[in-house]
Amino acid sequence: DVQLQAFGGGLVQAGGSLRLSCIASGFTFSSVGMSWFRQAPGKALEWVSSINSGDSITKYLDSVKGRFTISRDNAKNTLFLQMNSLKPEDTAVYSCGFVLHGAHRGQGTLVTVSS
Repeated sequence: DVQLQAFGGGLVQAGGSLRLSCIASGFTFSSVGMSWFRQAPGKALEWVSSINSGDSITKYLDSVKGRFTISRDNAKNTLFLQMNSLKPEDTAVYSCGFVLHGAHRGQGTLVTVSS
């Protein structure tokens, strides 16, 4: 079975940093593009960033460009999201996912940014 488990969330002050990790299993991680998503309280799910399987192409939501960096370690089946200069509006549950024979998204980790 596909499993995606995100870690690394927490409470941080505005301007601070967090590094999220997503450990994947149950599929060939190195062969698929991966994405981070977030869902703020009372709001719809939002795509945040994507990276291709070869770790050479990345894309970002405009509001996080220059502050967030997505990366991956295919040897460790792990996806990362380095988040710097965090803002209160970044507060959300962050999860990772991919699309292959359907959409897959794991349990998220809560990031709370205080002002």
